[in-house]
Amino acid sequence: MANPIAFPSGETVVKTAATYGRDLLERVLSTFLQGTIGGIVITQPLDGSMWYAAGAGGVAAVVALGKGLVARWRDVSNSASLAKGV
Repeated sequence: MANPIAFPSGETVVKTAATYGRDLLERVLSTFLQGTIGGIVITQPLDGSMWYAAGAGGVAAVVALGKGLVARWRDVSNSASLAKGV
């Protein structure tokens, strides 16, 4: 008879999801800040709106969120990174 499938405990699943969520949130927030600061650096000399800079940061954050979700779907891990073993 085949061996039964061993599922992780509920506590392990919650810890894994919490670690992944914390990692993804950190990446999305840092991408937003980096995109916004980069947008400000570009919009100031070009006399652009600060709202365009914030919008650019928001778009960058949404892309980072999508990448993190794809990374989770692609490889079951605690990381939002596409690199293997992270």
